[in-house]
Amino acid sequence: MPSITVDGRDIKVSRLDKELFPADHLSKGDVIAHYRAVAAAMLPHLAGRPLTMRRYPDGIDAGGFFQKDASDYFPEWIRTETVKAQNESGSVDYVVCEDEATLVYLANQATVEFHVWPATLDDLERPDRLVIDIDPPDGTAAAVLHKVARRLRDVYTEIGLAPFVQATGGRGYHVVAPLDRSTGFEAVRELALAIADRLAAEDPELLTTAQRKNKRGDRIFLDVNRNGQGQTFVAPYSLRARPGAAVATPLDWDELGRSEPARYTTDRIKRRLVRKSDPWSAMDDQAASAEEALEELG
Repeated sequence: MPSITVDGRDIKVSRLDKELFPADHLSKGDVIAHYRAVAAAMLPHLAGRPLTMRRYPDGIDAGGFFQKDASDYFPEWIRTETVKAQNESGSVDYVVCEDEATLVYLANQATVEFHVWPATLDDLERPDRLVIDIDPPDGTAAAVLHKVARRLRDVYTEIGLAPFVQATGGRGYHVVAPLDRSTGFEAVRELALAIADRLAAEDPELLTTAQRKNKRGDRIFLDVNRNGQGQTFVAPYSLRARPGAAVATPLDWDELGRSEPARYTTDRIKRRLVRKSDPWSAMDDQAASAEEALEELG
């Protein structure tokens, strides 16, 4: 079995020619190469956060599974942290991915997608991210999504939050704000829902916060469900397990109008990171209070 040396560790790799994205002829070796190429930009967004892996050992067409608990066979040098389960029965041994060697090891385990908590292990009760997911029905024009993202941006700014945007690599965008961890999940979710409800009330034919799909019709769903303890959102620079092999990509706001949710492929993201730094790299410098933002929202 061949191996790759990363950070001084010899990582055995297997089935490198196995196509994990058959329609795109993207192999496991290509997936590993992607995560090596984006490691410097991606790892700060994974560091200190419980990780949920989405693995596809036989490729995305064969179906995959979400995995929270670290497998028993993972090597001892992989960092894991025990977190009490949300149902208060038992616990979960989460992987914490903080170095390139761990990233490569997990990619070799056919981890295609990386999803992280909106809180870090040093204070899992108080989130440092607020996330609203713009989740459109199929066929929604990118220009319409851009309009919705900008409206969210404007509300965030109005109430004292610093808005950041990410093309999810799927159908929509995330609009994210860094938080100062002065409040718990309940207040953060209340704020996210209040923001979403305000926009939906202003444009009820276009936007909805209805949880049930049969209540949404052909409207864009403003999803705030990622703002709960134990919930996750897709990590920046993660591949998405969809034909096209798009990558979740943080954007500057002046790039939004030229973007599409699934525009950024592995080749494009590699070229992008050569010429441009990560737009989210200093987002924590603008962390704000969710409680104060909720008061401003009224």
